[in-house]
This record gives sequence, C-alpha cells and structure tokens, in this order.
Amino acid sequence: MISMRGQRIVVIGGTSGIGLDIARQSEAAGAQVNIASRRQSSVDAALDLLKDATGHIVDVIDPGSVKALFDQVGPFDHLVYTAGEPLSMMTIADLDLDQARSFFEARYFSALNAVHMGVPHLAPGGSITLTSGTAAERPGSGWALGASVCGAMNSLTRCLAVELAPIRVNAVAPGVTRSAVWSQMSDADRNGMYEQLGNALPLGRVGEAADAADAYLYCMTQPYTTGQVVTVDGGSVLV
Repeated sequence: MISMRGQRIVVIGGTSGIGLDIARQSEAAGAQVNIASRRQSSVDAALDLLKDATGHIVDVIDPGSVKALFDQVGPFDHLVYTAGEPLSMMTIADLDLDQARSFFEARYFSALNAVHMGVPHLAPGGSITLTSGTAAERPGSGWALGASVCGAMNSLTRCLAVELAPIRVNAVAPGVTRSAVWSQMSDADRNGMYEQLGNALPLGRVGEAADAADAYLYCMTQPYTTGQVVTVDGGSVLV
C-alpha cells in the first residue's frame, strides 16, 4: 500500500468527484489533507466524508484568494489541481467568446496561478499534479474548448517540469468519468452517455472517480516521474 505518512497535500477542487476521491485515498495513505473549494457548503459536505482533513474556501479566479489559501496552509508537499466549471460543449457555429474565455480562466489560467502562488510553499522533493483530459488526443465535434484546454495543460505540464525541477510536475488525463463535470446534462442524458460510451470502450465502462484518483496518487508518490501526462481512460484513445 502507498504510504504518504507525514506528508501534507493541498487539493484545489477537493470537495467532489475526482478531487474528493484523491482526498479520501490520500488520507487512507496517511497524508494530512487540505481541501479547497469555492463554496462553504461544498467544503462542509466533503469534510463530513473525510476523517481529519482541513477545509478552506478559495476563489480560484481571484489571485488574492489563492494567495491567502497558501499563506494559511503554510509549507506542504504536494499540490493537486482539479478545480473547474462543468464542461462546456460548443461548436464553432455557436461560439460564445465570453464563455470560452471563462472556461479557460477556471481550467487553465487559474491552475497556472495556483502553481505560481503555491511553489514558494512547496517542500523540497514536492510535486504538482494538474488535470488534463483525453480530448487533447481524441477530440470530437463541439469539443474545441475542451480539447484546447487539455492540449494547453499537457504543454504546461511539460514546461513546468523543466522550469521547476527538481519539483515534479505531472498531469492526469481522465477519459469520460462519472463526476460533477457533467452536471449540466439531465440525469437521463448523462446516464445514457455513460452507457453508450462505456459499451464502446475496451474495458466496457466509463471511469469512476476512484480510477482517476489512483493516478494522482501515483504522480504524487512516484519519485522518478515528471513531465508526464498519465492517461486513465479505459482505452478510449484506442478506439
């Protein structure tokens, strides 16, 4: 079993979905976990499901709020960024530039700023794990925003791994996963999508949050891995 005893982690976006499972698994491995999210109600609900985590409120769009988060946390060992608004599907014909910019703000620029603010507090030998997605490798119609952000995150990961060495920087690229990222869809449409896409995959199902969380723990605890994008997709890029 992976041991993270004595290590401190910060999971921005750690109150639901993949982020919450990362927090759960990190606690089980012995880590001291800090979760951060925008809503107090989300933080409180997540803390009820965790054993001894510390919760924080942060607005990832606000640099001052992000700075205050890291000043409050103090020194730590691993930064994980999973925050982001629900996915926005948008064809070029329906392009809304304001919405597109907002999507990049939460998923790219805010992640970049979290790294900027967090690095001074990272312990020697620490790590950063960002979030990408398989859309960078297997886009489809309406995925211009998602594919672009994922591609940007992949490039950012490799660049930061060089610039910030010996801090390790990696990313996890989940495929379609049961999580709040699909909350803008109706229950019927969402479950139908899970079934349809899952049946087409080599492993016969879409991902669960715990599947992806395993990969984040790998990135945090594997001392000789950096600059990598770890794909967890049930084989979607193969079909």
